[in-house]
Amino acid sequence: MKNEPAAALVLDFGGVITKTMFETHDQTEKALGLAPGTLGWKGPFEPETDPLWQAMSRDEITERDYWLRRAGEVGEIVGEKWDRMDAFVRRARGANPDAIMRPEALETIGKVRDKGLRLAILSNELDLFYGPEFRGQLAFLDDFDVIVDATYTNILKPDPRAYAFVTDALSLAAEDCVFVDDRPGNVKGGVAAGMRSVQFDVLCPRSSFVEVLAHFGLTLD
Repeated sequence: MKNEPAAALVLDFGGVITKTMFETHDQTEKALGLAPGTLGWKGPFEPETDPLWQAMSRDEITERDYWLRRAGEVGEIVGEKWDRMDAFVRRARGANPDAIMRPEALETIGKVRDKGLRLAILSNELDLFYGPEFRGQLAFLDDFDVIVDATYTNILKPDPRAYAFVTDALSLAAEDCVFVDDRPGNVKGGVAAGMRSVQFDVLCPRSSFVEVLAHFGLTLD
């Protein structure tokens, strides 16, 4: 790993820039007209409440499988058929997207941008989960030099080609990039690709962003 500060920040989207769906159950329930506590699955926050999450953690199902199952279940509760994740997300989060952004993420993005460094997103399902209309509501995305979304490339992390899409687009060496993701397998993929990689902890987001900014010689306020 280089000792000098990094030149680019490469972020996963869901869970890193946005709060997880688990953290915003109350907002989802309100948006869908559900009674508080209707959504009892809490993923990494209370794994014992969520056998499906445990199955995903054991790699028995994919992350896409997990969320498509949850979308279908919630759709049934509200009397609709949701066989696509974006149907769930649009209804649950589309009314006020700013409310689901992590303030620490936006501060981190701003600090890296203000230093004149590069910004990229590497997501497995940005538009698949959120829909392209959602992206248009987020002005801060205009600050990003590159957005690589496997919704369109069909090359998912941790495939080495996914990381190469970013470094090629930025014209940077992998070791000049700091990659941040909340999925351990994707972080291992970043390490294998040669990126400085940070395992984002959704339970301690601030600590994770402190670690991220240290690679750029920056601090979180």
